Amino acid sequence: MTFEKLEKNLMDVVLEEQAKLGFRREKIRLYYPLSTLNHLLGTQDTAEQMEVTLAGQPESMTIKLGKLAVSRKGDRFCLCIPEEGSAYVHEHFAEKGFIYELIRLIGQHDCKMEDIRQLFLRYSENIYVEEMRGEDFDVMIRFPEEMGDPYCYCFRDEGCHVIYHRFLPEDYADLMKA
Repeated sequence: MTFEKLEKNLMDVVLEEQAKLGFRREKIRLYYPLSTLNHLLGTQDTAEQMEVTLAGQPESMTIKLGKLAVSRKGDRFCLCIPEEGSAYVHEHFAEKGFIYELIRLIGQHDCKMEDIRQLFLRYSENIYVEEMRGEDFDVMIRFPEEMGDPYCYCFRDEGCHVIYHRFLPEDYADLMKA
């Protein structure tokens, strides 16, 4: 078990939030189902075991994000990142790059799926695109693993704007099974 994927995910989510809403030095509460925490930590813990696992946050993570406060209701966990964690992400990650460009692009009312594909292609010629069946999303796009962006970005064109959600590959696979 390692906390590296969880740490990266927490920072990625904080960065995404700051790209959308701007930076404020504040506590940030993030909610995770047990299955996602197991995917991030490489465990198969029960909810009770996960509480114990999360209590063992390594110093390599807490030195950056601070000590996470953990609570849960059933199989749903709340990880509360203290103010110093949101400040760390703001101070160590420039306000540029793919996620900032994606959020700016999606914020435009004339954004089209092809615009999104072109943005991905500016970062890699080897993107993976999958048309999705069902009502939740129209297309999933992801980068090759070696790019360091592990997420499956799922998009839906709602006519007047495009929405997105990003999933861990394991959570995306679970979604596609349902």
